[in-house]
Amino acid sequence: MRLKSQRKLAAQILKCAEKRVVFDTERIEDIKEAITKADIRGLIHDKVITAKPAKGVSRVRAKKRQIQKRKGKRTGKGSRKGGKKARNPKKKTWMNRIRIQRKFLQELRDKKMITSKDYRSLYQKAKGGFFRSKRHVKLFITEKGLMRKDAKKKK
Repeated sequence: MRLKSQRKLAAQILKCAEKRVVFDTERIEDIKEAITKADIRGLIHDKVITAKPAKGVSRVRAKKRQIQKRKGKRTGKGSRKGGKKARNPKKKTWMNRIRIQRKFLQELRDKKMITSKDYRSLYQKAKGGFFRSKRHVKLFITEKGLMRKDAKKKK
């Protein structure tokens, strides 16, 4: 029982692969007699010839991974592409650091803990990249004794 030509025609009409074409086993004689595309179309219309549904690639694992990434997981060294500077640019790092330092200096000036003259010199140092962090600014001020004497008592 060779129905290769019928299967081929059915696949062309159904726009699918030959392996997805399914014949009704009870109407094999009718399928054998069908030799034209019109005959095959009639059988497809009568649901004697059908196509299996296409199999897709499951997205379950991909979705699961996506959810984990949203939580901040799966970001270890092995998952990274690009250098440290590519993921967190130098400029952004600098901006974050300088903003923190400037805000800290402004607070000290507004609370009258340092003089405006000292504020200016510290501000310029920060601008020049002298300080590594806010902690470094604090350390520098205490070492140099720039904190006002009466301000220390207020703390």
